[in-house]
Amino acid sequence: MRPLPTPRKAPRQARSQHMVEQILQATARILEERGYAGMNTNAVAARAGVSVGSVYQYFPNKDSLITALHERHGAQMYAAIDAELANAGARTLREHLAAMVHAWLVAHQVEPELHKVLEKEFPFFDTPAQDSAADNNSFQRILDMLGRHRDEIGQPDLDLATWVLLRMMESLVHAAVMDAPVRFAPADIERCIVDALDGYLRAGPGHAMGPNK
Repeated sequence: MRPLPTPRKAPRQARSQHMVEQILQATARILEERGYAGMNTNAVAARAGVSVGSVYQYFPNKDSLITALHERHGAQMYAAIDAELANAGARTLREHLAAMVHAWLVAHQVEPELHKVLEKEFPFFDTPAQDSAADNNSFQRILDMLGRHRDEIGQPDLDLATWVLLRMMESLVHAAVMDAPVRFAPADIERCIVDALDGYLRAGPGHAMGPNK
């Protein structure tokens, strides 16, 4: 695989961070409206109200802009998890899971069209989970949370269980946002996602094989 197209540098000052956010917001809106073919750095600069040179100062091409949008999306998702786990208080395992699922569903509804474009058309610009600081931080938070509920969990390897839990939640929430049939009520879908996560964690090794297997 080719390396991901990445930004030239990260903004350090508040003013630069604000400008980069304007550039990413402009990129998002153009992708939603015109798609990849209709997006270029000149259009992004005009929409953001900055010079093309300012765009190139941070982003060498339009593919690096899409990578940055993926990273921003991932950071937003894991910030939502962090907020729920940091302020959780005394919750049961299921209440933790329900709070995380709800937080991700709410976060995806902020820019639903952008999420659809990124996930359906540009999944290959997504940073691998093991290379994402936001992903690694949330992984550890969830692992710690599962450790506090160890007596409720049937999975023997909590590290593996955390990885599976995140991948399940990511896939199911994306499906709920992008592909859910209209005949299903959103609240029912949300409950079923929590059921799936809760059921996986509580099931022990070989649980699905049955007594005669």
